[in-house]
Amino acid sequence: MPKEPSERTVLLPLEMSNAADRNPEQLIRKSNRPISNELGPKITPQRSSKTTQKLKLLPENDYNDKESGRGVYSQITQIEDSTARKDAERLGKKHRSMLPRVTAYCTAGSYKMRDLIRWLKDRRKIHSTMPKLFDECIYTPFVYRDWRGNANKVIDTKEQKENSNDKFIMLDDEGGKIDLARKKSDLFIFEYGVVVMWGFTRREEKCFLLDLAKFENEKLSNEDVQVEEFNYYITKSYQPRIYNDFITLRDNGNYVIKLSISYAVSQSVKISLFEELVSNTIEDTQDIPQQIAVDGEVAMTREEIMKSIGELFILRININLHGSVLDSPELMWTEPQLEPIYQATRGYLEIEQRAALLNQRLEIISDLLQMLKEQLGHSKDEYLESIVIALICAEVLVSIVNIIVDMVAGY
Repeated sequence: MPKEPSERTVLLPLEMSNAADRNPEQLIRKSNRPISNELGPKITPQRSSKTTQKLKLLPENDYNDKESGRGVYSQITQIEDSTARKDAERLGKKHRSMLPRVTAYCTAGSYKMRDLIRWLKDRRKIHSTMPKLFDECIYTPFVYRDWRGNANKVIDTKEQKENSNDKFIMLDDEGGKIDLARKKSDLFIFEYGVVVMWGFTRREEKCFLLDLAKFENEKLSNEDVQVEEFNYYITKSYQPRIYNDFITLRDNGNYVIKLSISYAVSQSVKISLFEELVSNTIEDTQDIPQQIAVDGEVAMTREEIMKSIGELFILRININLHGSVLDSPELMWTEPQLEPIYQATRGYLEIEQRAALLNQRLEIISDLLQMLKEQLGHSKDEYLESIVIALICAEVLVSIVNIIVDMVAGY
């Protein structure tokens, strides 16, 4: 049985949302930075917010350290707004089917971004796309219509009909008004093999992943594809936040806030890949130190040792090449007004703690790599020593034979 997601909150900064409401284009500028080809391995989310009760608040205009979203964790009782607290207590698994989804998929090592953005531009009439490139991310609205007839009919008409019956719902008599009428599907595609979808149904997600497959480099197998799932809703009753994997927003049309959150979510999925790969490598090689402890040497041939060294070295190279994925994106440096939301979401997903643990595990792999190199060096030294001993023995034998021949010749 999958565990119910943890109860944890993050509040989004109003200074950010207010500014973005005026004109999102003023907050983000396109980057013409060349897109590089990155490779990546595989993994599942290890964040504790999926299984433990935690609360995290995102910063507002006059936020202090408690609300800043930079490493502050507390229980639900510390949500000071009574309306927000009522909704937080009510929201649970049964509400996920009625609220729009936010889903992140890590499906490949990287995407062919230039080909992908051309494909999205060609789908403008079919899917109402308007792709924009922000550093290593492509943003576009994306609407699935039934191209067999009704242009206003979305693929999952049953779900759309159910959700459009009521414009607003209230989870509690004292709770806030949740807007279910405003629907908007947004895509955020990241160069390092991650796509974040807002407002898609499960069926629409599967359809888009099939289209995305032709743009993948180093495609992951189905069992290795990593997923992060959230739900979101729109309300003006209280400050935006993330709680118990429910994201609260004030404006569904403000894509810059979604971009800031999506950056952190995409990093969470990608770091899961690294975590899984490192864990699997440690598990596969854990017998090597045991062999050395028992026998004093590795029961491996020179070829096997060289293969193990090569695999470990490739692992370190891959993670080091992709290490920039775990850092703050360049966009947060050039557009600092996006930083508070990004950092708060990053804190909710515990990326700093997970990255630190990943580095510790890399140190273990580095030590193992050094030990194998030393073992290989010792084996080579032993081989050379045996050759030297054999040559000395041969020289001694030849000397003895010469002495015997001289003695026989003397008689």
